[in-house]
Amino acid sequence: MASAAEQLASNLSFSTFAKAEDLKKRLWFTLAALLVYRLGTHIPLPGLNPEAYAQAFRSQAGGILGLFNMFSGGAVQRMAIFALGIMPYISASIIVQLMTSVVPALENLKKEGEQGRKIINQYTRYGTVLLGALQAYGIAVGLESGSGLVVDPGLFFRISTVITLLGGTMFLMWLGEQITSRGIGNGISLIIFAGIAAGLPSALAGTLELGRTGALSTSLILAVIVIAMAVIAVIVFVERAQRRLLIQYPKRQVGNRMFQGDTSHLPLKLNTSGVIPAIFASSLLLLPATVAGFANTTALPSWATAIVAALGHGQPLYMLLYAALIAFFAFFYTAIVFNPKDTADNLKKHGGFIPGIRPGERTAEYIDFVLTRITVIGAVYLVFVCILPEILVSQTGIPLALGGTSLLIVVSVTLDTVAQIQGHLIAQQYEGLIKKSKLRGGKRGR
Repeated sequence: MASAAEQLASNLSFSTFAKAEDLKKRLWFTLAALLVYRLGTHIPLPGLNPEAYAQAFRSQAGGILGLFNMFSGGAVQRMAIFALGIMPYISASIIVQLMTSVVPALENLKKEGEQGRKIINQYTRYGTVLLGALQAYGIAVGLESGSGLVVDPGLFFRISTVITLLGGTMFLMWLGEQITSRGIGNGISLIIFAGIAAGLPSALAGTLELGRTGALSTSLILAVIVIAMAVIAVIVFVERAQRRLLIQYPKRQVGNRMFQGDTSHLPLKLNTSGVIPAIFASSLLLLPATVAGFANTTALPSWATAIVAALGHGQPLYMLLYAALIAFFAFFYTAIVFNPKDTADNLKKHGGFIPGIRPGERTAEYIDFVLTRITVIGAVYLVFVCILPEILVSQTGIPLALGGTSLLIVVSVTLDTVAQIQGHLIAQQYEGLIKKSKLRGGKRGR
């Protein structure tokens, strides 16, 4: 039997959307914010020689810088004010969330609810400033080490670069928070989505151009398109897949009447962590290679040069670390967003129980057991979706925007945003039904 929410969702129509004024305001705000972000990716950093920088970037675009450029929406290619993107914030979030698991003071803050979450978010902002400043300074030094990239190298260029790039990152962090609170969807994910989606048309055109010039065969291009469509279908299927645990509620007596016990379901997503593991893993691999990509490799120690080469996009070490980090963050982020003990306590408080499982601690253990098993499947799925197309990209020279990570982010963020839009429409329709029932009740009372 369909739930009330599913019945409301099936009755949604265009007229429901037309009446949802708050939803339309949120959509317009989100589009305007993303437009501001896209404009910022075209404002160049002052003090650079554009022609020399464009030539230097083209020589390294197929490596780690190309991946970093994909996440920044092309800002690295133009060395715009948003060249650092949102990655320092994501890296700071990873560090803070890891520390909440090992530092008792932060773990206690996490349990304090909304107030504790605000304090943890403030620590994340401080970490963003620190990481962003270090990365921006490293980029400034790396640009100065290049031949003719900077018009007037020196202390003033370094200071202005750090202020500009760090200011761009902090603005994007603020913009993402505004989208989350006043718009639709997760602001940080939507900013990354907008950057990747903006590069998809040029990536497709570049692939077709490679086919026209004979660099890629027509059969290989068709195979890539088929694989991309298959990956998208797998992503849609898995992201919507759920493991539903049957929940029963006992019979209850109100006065002289006995009410039959209700049944419900506890939905556990097959991929509870969503797209976060891929973003986290990519950001950690990009962090040490950001400066090295611009710096003159002859000035680096031999061991640093070897590490930079091994972490190049498509290299075996890069793929191995990428797969390991994705699997780790799949389990880590699932443990953060879903607590089996809290869920079991809430079920026990409301009288619900899983048939055959004793309420309380045994229920928490059972939910954790089921969640661990499906997270294994989710982690394998994430590794497969992200690694297999990346191998194809690195072997054929197809643009990075058509890789597995980019497709996963685009499809997942699209599904989440559509789900939030549908949730707003259901809430709008539900409020309308309540108002109608109240009006009917008032007329009958008269």
